[in-house]
Amino acid sequence: MSEQESGQQDIPVTPEAEATETSTDAEQPAAPLSAEALSAKLAQAEEKIAQQQDQLLRGQADVENLKRRHTQALEKAHKFGAEKIVSDLLGVWDSLELGLQAAQDEQADVAKLREGTALTLKMLTDAMQKQGVEQNDPQGEPFNPELHQAMSMQPRDDVDPDTVIQVVQKGYSLNGRLVRPAMVMVSQAMPEPAPAE
Repeated sequence: MSEQESGQQDIPVTPEAEATETSTDAEQPAAPLSAEALSAKLAQAEEKIAQQQDQLLRGQADVENLKRRHTQALEKAHKFGAEKIVSDLLGVWDSLELGLQAAQDEQADVAKLREGTALTLKMLTDAMQKQGVEQNDPQGEPFNPELHQAMSMQPRDDVDPDTVIQVVQKGYSLNGRLVRPAMVMVSQAMPEPAPAE
């Protein structure tokens, strides 16, 4: 029996035809989700959004609390930052008051007043050094414009030019930073004598 007689023919299948059949199968839409499945997915999405909103609100609250604590700590530091130095200076204050009372007595012993004043000054010096305050007494040192302020210049031939010859007011620094320059008088070279005529 021939192929025509049987009524069937073998049709060759080309790769293009196979690709068309496959792509047609892939393009078919997935089966639509049921209403229950859509409701479940929506509930999951809403729960996830609620969790993220909660995390965001908690994060914002943490930042606000941190800001508030930082502000309070800063206010306390400004308000009570000098507490340590005040505590150290109270003894000096007490000593000065006692010295003043003793000096008002007509029978006051000047030697004892001097001794008390020297002790009070030592207390003050110790308290300031604890706080990192250093005194700058540049007598006899070379003039340094970063640490000293010249009040006047005096011609001198017994010291080198630009030497501190007198300290009018001592200078002070706090932890290496200048608070007040020393007020000083500085030497300068003697002027050359006028030539004889």
